[in-house]
Amino acid sequence: MFFGLVFLSFQSYGQDQQEKKVIQLSGIILNADSTDAVPGVNIYVPKKGRGTVSGRFGYFSMPVLEGDSVVFTFIGLKKQSFKIPEKVENDRISLILTMEVDEIALAEIEVMPYPTEEEFKKAVIAMNVVDPMSISRANMSPEMLLRWAESMPASGGENFRYFQEGQMIQNQDLYGPRPLRILDPFAWSQFIRSIKRGDLKSK
Repeated sequence: MFFGLVFLSFQSYGQDQQEKKVIQLSGIILNADSTDAVPGVNIYVPKKGRGTVSGRFGYFSMPVLEGDSVVFTFIGLKKQSFKIPEKVENDRISLILTMEVDEIALAEIEVMPYPTEEEFKKAVIAMNVVDPMSISRANMSPEMLLRWAESMPASGGENFRYFQEGQMIQNQDLYGPRPLRILDPFAWSQFIRSIKRGDLKSK
């Protein structure tokens, strides 16, 4: 009798499942305070192992059975559910679902680096504070500035100037060898005038 009852219960359950019609549920999910679509919403039927996710434009489509309860969840939005009617004439249901923002107010939490206020005071009193002016003087020393200047990359203006100088040297090399200043008579005349003026005398 026990096995007979179990067999009849399974048979009646299978008949109920067979009698339920498959419905194609589809729709668009929007934000309640605007007309923006909500992508990535989890849409599933609990305890049935069926589900999907809304696409880029908030659209979704999935098969369900009559009487199923479909749940819509998304982080930061309130969870919603939709009950499929028991008797549906058509084999399709279309939805336009709006989801509201789920505001959660958390209690204030005071984070302390020490378990008690007394230990915090002792740590502050025992702290060795470095003078900020000494740090700034060390960073502005000539040796430190020279080291930074040597390791600093060239600016955009310097790179452009070096490029222009290279282009000019290449253009000069195209039309012959470079002139030697030691053989330039105008350079020698300027050098003699500077000697007569006493520009080379040590002051």
